[in-house]
Amino acid sequence: MPEVEPISRESTAAIIARQLREAIMTGALQPGDQLGEAELAARFQVSRGPLREAMQRLVSEGLLRSERHRGLFVIELEPGDIYDIYAARAAIERAALIRIIRSDPAGAGARLREVLAEMAGAAGDGDSSAMSRADLRFHEELVALSGSRRLARMASTLLIETRMCLAALQRTDHSPADRVAEHTAIVEAVEAGDEQRALELLEAHMEDAITRLAPGTSLYSAPPQVPDDGVDITG
Repeated sequence: MPEVEPISRESTAAIIARQLREAIMTGALQPGDQLGEAELAARFQVSRGPLREAMQRLVSEGLLRSERHRGLFVIELEPGDIYDIYAARAAIERAALIRIIRSDPAGAGARLREVLAEMAGAAGDGDSSAMSRADLRFHEELVALSGSRRLARMASTLLIETRMCLAALQRTDHSPADRVAEHTAIVEAVEAGDEQRALELLEAHMEDAITRLAPGTSLYSAPPQVPDDGVDITG
């Protein structure tokens, strides 16, 4: 038998980092929030050593920023970041839609309608967190249905940033009913095999999110500059 390395258990720092990452993605920790060491150490019931290690991991991932003499803060997405995220998503999901409509639009439509039912249920219950989870799942499923491993891999790298954007959308005036209607229209175009209509609706969906999250920014205008220290999540 070849020599193998022993399996190590997840470290305390890794567990803390995972929980903080989830809190940022879901909006429990919002952009601009400061993370206090003493409070978090008491909440996690750990010493400051593993807590500091966990927070430094999130700094390296781009989820936290460090301010000299002030501490650590949850990053805030700048207009250039938001434009970049949605422009990248639009490119990926456009390619996915084309593949879907040219292969099995009926089958894809049926799968997407299952997620639409989740979205509608969450909207009816007034559960904004469940709504965002279903919204994210819709777009993950759309890319997965393309059958392209490479598109799926590219989409997965935008996961954290997308979830942060969806959490931020909850704080705008975009009603759950309107969000469900936008996704329903995309599915109807897919089921009809109307490629041009589906692509137009997808682009409009991305454009609407950009204008809500970064007023004055548009897919159709010159892209705003992404700051040198802007978010660039790779982990």
